[in-house]
Amino acid sequence: MSAQFSVDNTHRTQLGPIATPDRLLLGPGPSNAHPTVLQALARTPIGHLDPLYVELMGEVQELLRYVWQTDNRLTIPMSGTGSAAMEATLANTIEPGDKVLVAVKGYFGLRLADMAGRYRAEVVTIERPWGEAFSLAEIEAALEHHRPAVLAMVHAETSTGILQPMEGIGELCRRYDCLLLLDTVTSLGAVPVRLDEWMVDLAYSCSQKGLSCPPGLGPFTMGPRAEAKLAARPDKVPNWYLDVSLLNQYWGSDRVYHHTAPVNMNFGMREALRLLADEGLESVWQRHRSNAERLWAGLERLGLTLHAPDHLRLPTLTTVRIPEGVDGKAFSLHLLNTFGIEVGGGLGALAGKVWRIGLMGYNSRAENVDRLLNLFESELPAFRPSASQAAVAASV
Repeated sequence: MSAQFSVDNTHRTQLGPIATPDRLLLGPGPSNAHPTVLQALARTPIGHLDPLYVELMGEVQELLRYVWQTDNRLTIPMSGTGSAAMEATLANTIEPGDKVLVAVKGYFGLRLADMAGRYRAEVVTIERPWGEAFSLAEIEAALEHHRPAVLAMVHAETSTGILQPMEGIGELCRRYDCLLLLDTVTSLGAVPVRLDEWMVDLAYSCSQKGLSCPPGLGPFTMGPRAEAKLAARPDKVPNWYLDVSLLNQYWGSDRVYHHTAPVNMNFGMREALRLLADEGLESVWQRHRSNAERLWAGLERLGLTLHAPDHLRLPTLTTVRIPEGVDGKAFSLHLLNTFGIEVGGGLGALAGKVWRIGLMGYNSRAENVDRLLNLFESELPAFRPSASQAAVAASV
């Protein structure tokens, strides 16, 4: 006799198979994944302790060291987005009462400060306007005054398009006995990043920008000085899932079960990193720089103003000031709905003031630059106020 089951069908919905349009993602992220990466994601999963997967884990770790230019033993892709890796750097190194100095020059510096406070750090900040970077003298003055345990800062600020110069900051952190924590979310795999040369102790990134992979993994790396601080803490890391002392038993030589890893995401990460290594870091960095310069020159030819000064401009993310009288959001929606191209709007202090254009990883190609410039040239005039509208606005 078959069992009888009673089911509440209130929320039962009949749907067809998923169908999403093709988009060219030229915003702040995610960017389009490389087709080879997408093929890897579609492979049949294998177990997260399968010997073949364990071998792949080692390949991913070694290639992440190459992309970051580091010898850090503890280098892993966190099972989570870049924000999970961001939180991991803080959760593992902050003890209650530790002073954490956050250098804020945009939206993601504010996020670092918020996260650090949640781990009961004594958070102090220094700030620059959203379009500027910190000088070495400003960093040194803050370190001398506050004497923090950790200095946290963003290398490539996605909200402003600013690339923070790093020369000399690591040396200062050693002199003042604090750890240097660096956000490389919008720089890894696209802009020169040299962690060991810069004396960076902790860094994190994401999978969906310069690495040409979908969102879902957060590369994380911890140097010897940060490992020593973790080992010396008297209590447990207050976040079980992000506790690197536990994760290292899985990603280290023991391969002890911690969680069910997203194996297919790591298939994709492995292929993304392989493709990057085949191209070579120097070539990758040059490609991003050349395509960014092509975009910058084209936007300026069209009479548009770039928000970031040339010497601090980020090749992966360009902030363009929205012209007076133009509804920036309406224009972005027009590009998306009519042409399938995504560009981003401003965040925080720059909301409604800039567009954010991303050229990251697989999307950093000359044909994408030219296509977007052609659309700005042909479509933007319709969104500018007419001469009569401008005259009325001026007389009000």
